[in-house]
Amino acid sequence: MRLLEYDSAGKVWLTKDFVGNDVPPYAILSHTWGAEGTEVTFADLTHDTGKGKPGYDKIRFCGDQARRDTLTYFWVDTCCIDNSNNTELSEAINSMFRWYQNAVKCYVYLSDVSQSPVDSIDGGNQELCGEFRKSRWFTRGWTLQELLAPASVVFFTKEGQRLGDKKSLEGDTSEVTGIPIAALRGRPLSSFSIIERRSWQTRRETTRKEDKAYSLLGICGVYMPIIYGEGEEHALKRLQDTTDGALKDKFDLTMTGTKRDDFSVPFSLADVPEIQHFVARKDELGEVQQALSGDGGRRTVVLYGLGGIGKTQLAVEYTKRHRDDYSALFWLNIKDADAVKQSFAKIASQILRSHPSADRISTVDVRGNLDDTVDAVKAWLSLPHNTRWLMVYDNYDNPRVPGNQDTAAVDIRKFLPETYQGSIIITTRSSQVKIGRCMQVRKLQSLPDSLEILSSTSGRQMSIHSKDEGN
Repeated sequence: MRLLEYDSAGKVWLTKDFVGNDVPPYAILSHTWGAEGTEVTFADLTHDTGKGKPGYDKIRFCGDQARRDTLTYFWVDTCCIDNSNNTELSEAINSMFRWYQNAVKCYVYLSDVSQSPVDSIDGGNQELCGEFRKSRWFTRGWTLQELLAPASVVFFTKEGQRLGDKKSLEGDTSEVTGIPIAALRGRPLSSFSIIERRSWQTRRETTRKEDKAYSLLGICGVYMPIIYGEGEEHALKRLQDTTDGALKDKFDLTMTGTKRDDFSVPFSLADVPEIQHFVARKDELGEVQQALSGDGGRRTVVLYGLGGIGKTQLAVEYTKRHRDDYSALFWLNIKDADAVKQSFAKIASQILRSHPSADRISTVDVRGNLDDTVDAVKAWLSLPHNTRWLMVYDNYDNPRVPGNQDTAAVDIRKFLPETYQGSIIITTRSSQVKIGRCMQVRKLQSLPDSLEILSSTSGRQMSIHSKDEGN
């Protein structure tokens, strides 16, 4: 790993190639590349020809900020890698995540965000916050790992003014990127499914198409040869094969005594509201099924409408008709925080009956520490390959949404598994719950539907002409 440092005359120069434990503490730069020919390359720095390029300002900024943080060495991707050497380039790409992870400081240089010296996002400047959220840096493929890998990430404007760090700006960063705050705070990426980790890159672009795959190597925790020219589709296919193989090896080692991919838990009707008669709503049932169909990512349906309109009945009927489509199906009452925590305790007990050594759940007191129980169940639902579960959150009628000042309002996101997998149904009276596919459940209006309900509840056959016939 080559690093940069200033000499006594203030000139930036390349160090020797540090190896293994010999690498000294260093800062690292995260940025978006400028137009072709504007960045300082390895050859430019070697021949002292790059000072006139616009990209040299970023190198100078990184070095100056490193010195302010009492760091002698710093690293910038444009000039620390000899891109003309394919072997070196391949090694660098496979090592990149680790290099960012091991940096003492990561400086994010936002060339499209500007501020006056007295402004800061931390100080509540809304216009500046808007610029930050719209920065091109959030749209590039390689900057994803540069956000996630380092423990210390600090954001700067193009003038070199500090905007904030990964912690102080985690709310804005999470909303812009779709990355859970837990991941931004350093939770091991292995606790998030490969599907979710790859979903964080969905809206990002790379200049070289193969980099759509290569920029995910460290995030997915795998290594593979770099073959520019193979095309995006082939590169992504190799990435998929590599991650599948790594997961198989991991599960073969950790799922001792348990059939791999067996996360089945018998469906219990104990906590499901009893519905004596359910008829009609065939279109709504079909719409729910369509919304929850498919493989890959999280699928969520919110059923909202007036109280007593039939939201819970619709959810119950769906679970009964499609219970065989899921490996595990759990029903939760989310009328308040205590109710949903108690529901998680019951779920933990259900899982333990089928999987006595279930990861994390078997180590917590499922009746004593409810917060730990919630986290343990969420972690189990987030295990790789545990994707065919369905969670029904019923009675979410006091949601924490804008305008609701009730201190007892529930933030459902605290009780959702943080990985992007599985299926979820939420019933609520609030139209402000905006998660996944929102479906309004309305009062039945058609005469045939009403007669079908009446026939079912009375046990008598009703028809459109029954009233005229004196019945």
